[in-house]
Amino acid sequence: MLPDTHKPTPISPRRMKRAGWVAIIVIVIVVVAVSGVATRANDARKLRSWTEAHAVPTVSVVAAERSDRGSSLDLPGRLEAYSRAPIYARVSGYLKSWKVDIGAPVKAGQLLAEIETPDLDQQLLQAKADLASAEANAALAATTAKRWQAMLGSDSVSRQEVDEKNGDYTAKQAIAKAAKANLDRIEAMKGFARIVAPFDGVVTARETDVGALINAGSGSGPELFVVSDMRKLRVYVRVPQNYAPLIKPGAIAQLTVPEYPGRTFQARVEASAGAVNAESGTTLIQLAADNADGKLMPGSFASVKLDRPADVTALRIPASALIFDDHGPRVATLGTDGKVLFKKVTISRDYGKSVEIGSGLGEDDRVIESPPDGLADGDHVQTSPATELAKAKEHGNEKQA
Repeated sequence: MLPDTHKPTPISPRRMKRAGWVAIIVIVIVVVAVSGVATRANDARKLRSWTEAHAVPTVSVVAAERSDRGSSLDLPGRLEAYSRAPIYARVSGYLKSWKVDIGAPVKAGQLLAEIETPDLDQQLLQAKADLASAEANAALAATTAKRWQAMLGSDSVSRQEVDEKNGDYTAKQAIAKAAKANLDRIEAMKGFARIVAPFDGVVTARETDVGALINAGSGSGPELFVVSDMRKLRVYVRVPQNYAPLIKPGAIAQLTVPEYPGRTFQARVEASAGAVNAESGTTLIQLAADNADGKLMPGSFASVKLDRPADVTALRIPASALIFDDHGPRVATLGTDGKVLFKKVTISRDYGKSVEIGSGLGEDDRVIESPPDGLADGDHVQTSPATELAKAKEHGNEKQA
């Protein structure tokens, strides 16, 4: 066997260095590839988890609260004098003079004006003359009847003739009485030529002047004066039908008027009409307000604030929890199984940020605030962390109690 004379070619350091760099590059590529694949798989898992978490809507849940205090009714009202008397003339004539003007305080029986009554004066003179004539005829008939009664005893006259004279005397007496009654009537009418105040008050209107033609009666002529008792005022308010039974006599209301901004006056409920106006659906309520200082004016507008007692059956929820659609006002609630249940409700009163629910909602219901669009009955939802934290605090407070 011949000896192997072929010797291995030694590898140069340069080739070894190149091979080392190639190996390093390959290793780096492999590491980067493995890292990318792992990162992509991790991102995919995170994306899947995020998608699954957001596939279930997150909602905020609030509890319905009972109304612990009453509310108020702010309604327009009008003020009127407690006693108001438009004064008309009872006799015709011309206004001779007036003694008081608008704004003047008057006492009962005080002279307001005088009327000249020339026609009535002539009627008065005629009535006096008629009475004098009737009394004279009655006196003559009395004398005649007396004489004929005396002659009856001597059979000078018949009984029939005596009865006729007595009857004539009785008729003449009746005529005299009628004439006296007519005179008294005209004299009473003459007394109405003096127009006087019916009670203590203030003259709030004067619709006549000196020389004006005055027609008797309230139908054909205008009112001459208006006297109002303004020491106490009536306040009339129309209360909606559903609130009318809650306003009881004796309740205190607050009044505000435009001429005194920032100042309030008190009024007390006195009576209710006890009937609903078919056109407006309201009930008329009467209040009385003291006006000894004369600050309030009859006929003016007032804003009336009536306290309304709390409704123990009503529940308050945020206004954002209401849903208005074709089914009417509804509220989305969350059951113990995490499913949504819609309930139809009726709104008793709107407070702006919150509303009072009259029916359709229970005190134990968990109401979803600002329910997302597309939410339907039976959908699964999850509560927000803030809701869970509030629930945990409430549970802790119950344990401490």
